[in-house]
Amino acid sequence: MNEQTSDRQNLLRRALRGNALFSILSGVVILVTNRTLAEFLGLPGDADLTAVGIGLLAYAGWLLWNARQKTIRVVEAWIAVILDILWVIGSYALVFAATLSSGGKWIVGMVAEMVLLFGVVQWLGLRRIGRSRHPV
Repeated sequence: MNEQTSDRQNLLRRALRGNALFSILSGVVILVTNRTLAEFLGLPGDADLTAVGIGLLAYAGWLLWNARQKTIRVVEAWIAVILDILWVIGSYALVFAATLSSGGKWIVGMVAEMVLLFGVVQWLGLRRIGRSRHPV
């Protein structure tokens, strides 16, 4: 990999790392405050968010693994963008269709906006890499 290709991957690499850090923090918060968070969100009393927390930690590990590669795997970065978009769609489906508390709707919406931001920046990073492969 030459230096120019490496420079073109920097935005994507940073976006993947940022997404991973946010996913780690979110996963840990969910695991540590599981029942309290479920109650705050307005979920039923038997709601357990453990799977979401563990899933976010696994996702973060996968993002970090790809970000640490000498050459980022573009297909996997696209999968991350798609998964982020699906997270945003699912989050807004919850906000508009589920019976969440007012605070829960705000939290879910704000997290969705952060995830959307990471998805957009990852997409911009992928476009930058694509341009390096197809110079105009």
